[in-house]
Amino acid sequence: MRTYMSVSRWWWLAVLGLGVAGCRTTGAVAGKDTATPPVTQEIQFDAVTVTADLELDKLNDEELFAEGTSAFAANDFKQAARYFGRLADFHPHSQHRRQALYNAGLAHQRLKEWEEAWHRFSELSDPAKGQGDALDAAFRVAETQYHLERYDEAISLLTTLAERQDLPLNRRIEARVQQGICELEAGRADAAEATLRKAISAYESLGDKDEVDDYFPAQAHFFVGELYRMHYENVQLDPGKGADKLAEDLNYKAELLLSAQGHYLRSIRVGNGYWATAAGSQIGALYEDLYARMVNSPAPAELNAEEAVVYRQELRKKIRVLLTKSINIYERTLETAERIGSQSTFVDRTRESLAKVKALLLADAEGEPVPTPPSTEDDPHS
Repeated sequence: MRTYMSVSRWWWLAVLGLGVAGCRTTGAVAGKDTATPPVTQEIQFDAVTVTADLELDKLNDEELFAEGTSAFAANDFKQAARYFGRLADFHPHSQHRRQALYNAGLAHQRLKEWEEAWHRFSELSDPAKGQGDALDAAFRVAETQYHLERYDEAISLLTTLAERQDLPLNRRIEARVQQGICELEAGRADAAEATLRKAISAYESLGDKDEVDDYFPAQAHFFVGELYRMHYENVQLDPGKGADKLAEDLNYKAELLLSAQGHYLRSIRVGNGYWATAAGSQIGALYEDLYARMVNSPAPAELNAEEAVVYRQELRKKIRVLLTKSINIYERTLETAERIGSQSTFVDRTRESLAKVKALLLADAEGEPVPTPPSTEDDPHS
């Protein structure tokens, strides 16, 4: 994807004027033609002063582009936004205007000024036929719409991109994966899964998978895993419903855990470092969560006090393996992250979780009360 070095803030300059034209009416009175004299209405507003950026007023488009490029290279995105924005707004015929628009959008994006970025990219975007900057801007528009939670608009645009047969497969897979994520955020889980599986199928059908970037296929597998993780979390273990129902729900919950784990493992196998680390972190968190839910749940209602004590003792012995599984996965995830030099919120969370689970396992082995671990959920969409 092309990324011109530029940033710009969206400046709105407006002058509002209102005029009411006089009206002329004609009519017949007592058989005579009469003419009503024109009536003029005048509305006056207080004077409005529009203040320009006087510092940049003296710079021509070449100078603005050079200063914007320099600011962007120095990661001074606020300044880059000023220069590129000024060029785009005040030099409509400049040869640099399209680049300035794109770079202004990038700068606002870096500053997480999503509305301003959307305005800049939208002027360039052409999802149906665009190439080059117009194509890249279309993907950027979808991203800004995602952050602005305009999921329907993003889905529509990404669907158009994903169905363009003139685009390389890599870009169509990218559009399809992002479409699925937007559908998931919009609460359309079934549609999201179908869309993500389309992207995975397109990737798996390739004879030479090096033809495409591994980031998006790995992301697709990861988010299918997330769908099953969400289903897993929705299954509640309620001992009050009796031992048989508890066993049934526990088995179903375990099946969903294994399904989520399977897709996370597929994400890891694709070989992208970022998503491999994220997937490993989520697998460890699933085992940690299942342990916490089981060890902290009440005993089945039909057990008396003595039986409940025995039940809990035996339960803790049997599910201790969940903690060791979690520790092993966390350790392998951190080893992978260290080997590839990956740094992300998933790596940080994995390191914290590993220390916590080791403490839980030690406390469990010593027969101490096991505290309920805090939620380890993280937002994988940001």
